[in-house]
Amino acid sequence: MSTARLRDLRVFPGFGLLSVGCVVFLYVPIVVLAIYSFNDGRSVTRWAGFSFRWYQTVFANQNIQTAAINSVVIAIIAATVATVFALGAAMATVNRKKGGGEGAYVVLTFPLMVPEIVTAVASLVFFVAVGISLGFATILIAHIVFCIPFAYLPIKARLESMDATLPSAAADLYASPAKAFLRITLPLLVPGLVSGWLLAFIISLDDFIITALVAGPGATTLPLHIYGMLRLGMTPEVNAISTLMLAASTVLVLISGLLGQAGRKH
Repeated sequence: MSTARLRDLRVFPGFGLLSVGCVVFLYVPIVVLAIYSFNDGRSVTRWAGFSFRWYQTVFANQNIQTAAINSVVIAIIAATVATVFALGAAMATVNRKKGGGEGAYVVLTFPLMVPEIVTAVASLVFFVAVGISLGFATILIAHIVFCIPFAYLPIKARLESMDATLPSAAADLYASPAKAFLRITLPLLVPGLVSGWLLAFIISLDDFIITALVAGPGATTLPLHIYGMLRLGMTPEVNAISTLMLAASTVLVLISGLLGQAGRKH
């Protein structure tokens, strides 16, 4: 057997069966959840006919609407601010001539490897220590902070794929640094910026652990509201909300992936 074939995991016995098992374990519960969101009955395990009843209930529920609006507003602001910070960090760390780029990369991406509960507790302790009341503002600050690494990675990858001599070429043509950035660097960075923004938006929209610890009274997001509904029992209404969030997340992740591929081709 050749070396290349030995390195191909697909040739090992049982690999295909294990792969199918992993895919089934990951996606069958999601498919079941989505199917039973159209169940006409109240049971989440007994099919009583196809219906949009629970989607109508979701859209008519004022508390769900308020929580959804809070989630979307927080996600939009957090993703936008985090992308701006991530852009500055990427511009400062990529193609550094004096070194230190690796250290900065580790510092910026280290929060991705820290357990989320640790970040949540640290954020709570920080807000309490500095005397900031828990509420909408603390959720927003926490989301901005933990979204920066997610926005940073696509922007950094896009910057690294660009021709590093373009700014020098623009300077040779008497373009100021600001003009070279606005006319050359920024347009070429658009796929990375949009991809980073979408990734940060999804992470913020779905977050539960950090939000649960830093949220105050009256600052309920959609994941917190869903958790509150689950404590009262599983209903098809929860399935409908979860399916809507899944659909939104899937669309945004697909857009992010397509933009990432487009960026790598140009």
